[in-house]
Amino acid sequence: MATNFEIEDSFIAKQNEKARAWTEEDYAHLAKQLRRQNVDIEDLVKKAQAFRVAVPSWGVGTGGTRFARFAGIGEPRDIYEKLEDCGTIFKLVRSTPAVSLHIPWDQPDDATKLREFAGAHGLSFDAMNSNTFQDQLGQEHSYKFGSLTHPDKAVRDQAIAHNVECIEIGKTLGSKAHTVWIGDGGNFPGQQNFRRALKRYLESMREIYAALPDDWRVFIEHKFYEPAFYSTVINDWGTSYYCARELGPKAFCLVDLGHHAPNVNIEMIVARLIQFGKLAGFHFNDSKYGDDDLDSGSIKPFQLFLIFNELVEAELSNEPNFNPAYMLDQSHNVTDPIESLMMSAVELVRAYVQAQLVDRAALTEAQERCDPLLALSVLKQAFTTDVAPILALARARTGGAIDPIGTYRASRYRQYKHEERPARKGAAASGIV
Repeated sequence: MATNFEIEDSFIAKQNEKARAWTEEDYAHLAKQLRRQNVDIEDLVKKAQAFRVAVPSWGVGTGGTRFARFAGIGEPRDIYEKLEDCGTIFKLVRSTPAVSLHIPWDQPDDATKLREFAGAHGLSFDAMNSNTFQDQLGQEHSYKFGSLTHPDKAVRDQAIAHNVECIEIGKTLGSKAHTVWIGDGGNFPGQQNFRRALKRYLESMREIYAALPDDWRVFIEHKFYEPAFYSTVINDWGTSYYCARELGPKAFCLVDLGHHAPNVNIEMIVARLIQFGKLAGFHFNDSKYGDDDLDSGSIKPFQLFLIFNELVEAELSNEPNFNPAYMLDQSHNVTDPIESLMMSAVELVRAYVQAQLVDRAALTEAQERCDPLLALSVLKQAFTTDVAPILALARARTGGAIDPIGTYRASRYRQYKHEERPARKGAAASGIV
């Protein structure tokens, strides 16, 4: 394979030097502020450096709407080029060392070769993702009216076999989890028997569950609407929890921030799943109306902080079965996908570090004394703290960029990729789950 353009470590270091003086000045000022709260800023830097979130292979291509897709220049045309872009994101932000694959969009000809290529770019593989919401070329049975819940057993068996295939590929790649999201449901009253559909889902999932290696987990992803708008089989966290409990100890519930009705209290759902020992992790994005798949923290940054407040509390209290898997899942329709994924990764670390600043003793006291205003003020104090200097130095100390987007643009990475990757006729980046 020909040597393609990469952003050199020396280039990142040179860009960092331009911003280092003011970053360190801001860092010193923040350190003084935090000392008044008996907080050691270096502890927060270590927390920021340890935070990890996976990027989706499909996220480095331009997404689209049900009306149109507007391709960007230099888009990846295969899984190897996707990994090049994922490696670039990791090189700049340092918090995204894992990639989540979607099969068959990312079907490798040689899984061992793909794993070696990823390793050369500093990457590993996160959860596998199956696709039974879309018909593929040469597929024997259609998923138009469902997959794991289809009335025809032949269709269900085909969907089960595909999920098992994903697990087998993941074993070679070094993955340890498999995510199942289905588009099954109905668009008209009477189209589907609700109870029979859920019964078939569990029967199908039991076969997939049985194929899991002992050290794997399966993540059940719920979505309250779309593509089936009248009824969706796995429509909410309660149904997801019921199925995970029925399947067994290796089954957990995945929370996608966009898969809820507007203004739903997602942080309370997170707390419930932690309490029940069934939180799988997250697909991070943001939403104004529904499943908008916007960049994380772009619409509701306070909600993102409140979610991390629950996660950090569980982390500090050593909750059993608490091992959340974090992944970004977004649709970049009008932005450079690499820039959006970098900004989102930064926003997650920001919310995580801010949540570390919550005075847990003061919050508990306010809650126990029924003082809602004081409780809110404790949270607000942490949320309004500008932790940007912590994030910047955490990246720089591990070889990343103080200003990831500025460095990326200065490198002209996208222009170089435009020259290396001439568009293929009829090629299109795969969609968003």
